[in-house]
Amino acid sequence: MTSADIARPETLVVPVGDPAVPARAGRLADAGPAVVDRSGWPLIDSISLVIPVYHEEGNLPELHRRLSIVLAKLDLPYEIIYVDDGSKDGTWRVISELAELDEHILALRHRRNFGKARALSHGFAAATGSAVVTMDGDLQDAPDELPRFIDTLNEGYDLASGWKQKRQDPLGKTFPSKFFNWTVRRVSGVQLHDFNCGFKAYRRDVTHAIRLYGELHRFTPVLAYAEGFKIAEVSVKHHPRTWGESKYGWSRLVKGFLDLLTVAFLTKYRQRPMHLFGLPGLASLLIGAVIGLVLTFERIALDNQIGTRPLLMLAVLLVVIGAQFFGLGLLGEFLAHGSNPPADDPHDAMRATIRIDGRRSLNASA
Repeated sequence: MTSADIARPETLVVPVGDPAVPARAGRLADAGPAVVDRSGWPLIDSISLVIPVYHEEGNLPELHRRLSIVLAKLDLPYEIIYVDDGSKDGTWRVISELAELDEHILALRHRRNFGKARALSHGFAAATGSAVVTMDGDLQDAPDELPRFIDTLNEGYDLASGWKQKRQDPLGKTFPSKFFNWTVRRVSGVQLHDFNCGFKAYRRDVTHAIRLYGELHRFTPVLAYAEGFKIAEVSVKHHPRTWGESKYGWSRLVKGFLDLLTVAFLTKYRQRPMHLFGLPGLASLLIGAVIGLVLTFERIALDNQIGTRPLLMLAVLLVVIGAQFFGLGLLGEFLAHGSNPPADDPHDAMRATIRIDGRRSLNASA
């Protein structure tokens, strides 16, 4: 590093950006190099908003107006990515009209309603900002809160998750949500108050590291935490819906708990499935073997008939079940091994490196 690399005593200018993702002219192409503070955290230099919408034609004009005001005050390059998840009303027409007036808008339209997780996944793939902010299109989250999320990322966090402290929803929605959040905290170990809040801000490497499908959008903090990212919670004001109706009912609670089992497996046992299946398999084998030895002793030493005893069937059943659990564990280990080839580029899992970039091979000639 030369003295030309030093911008001023308290900051260091370094180039950033994924060379595989070209910047788009007119929005984020002029973001320039990122500024890194003394702690080594890159400051946010551009913003991508990803907003999944479904039947929100009445909310979009006001949402976009308020977002544009807030983003103009932030004075950072930005883009707004609307993902129409198969709306059958005039949502896409409104997005198209807004896009004609504002070059910052990008838009994706699904052929049908695929769900919020897939909408977010497609929005993440299109985003190019160093910060990716998600929010719902129903205006229950205030766009004015956006700067606080960016400030939280600039403090050194990788994900800032919203917390609706005072929800403007009926008890039929708030009570199940509190119970669901309590359960997720206990199972995952991630101490957030509100996993369901759609208002979140991510550093872009977080959105590259997590995979969303099914209904896993509620668990992005859990998935990010499992990958080693730092998470913070930002309290936000929650406003009552003024147009349209909620897209979620009681069925979301049931689906949420089923998805929690999926997330618990993915985050805790995806790389070591034998630890999940091996323990019950071992217990079943040991119990079945002990019962079998006792019955064998009775048959040989005491000359008792055991062929018709239910205990013999139980012993055989336990041994078979134990063997099946071990087989599942071994199959899971085989799949995990095959999905983890030797890493050519370790940077996907690294927060920082020393003398790794640009180094020569030890066998290279001088």
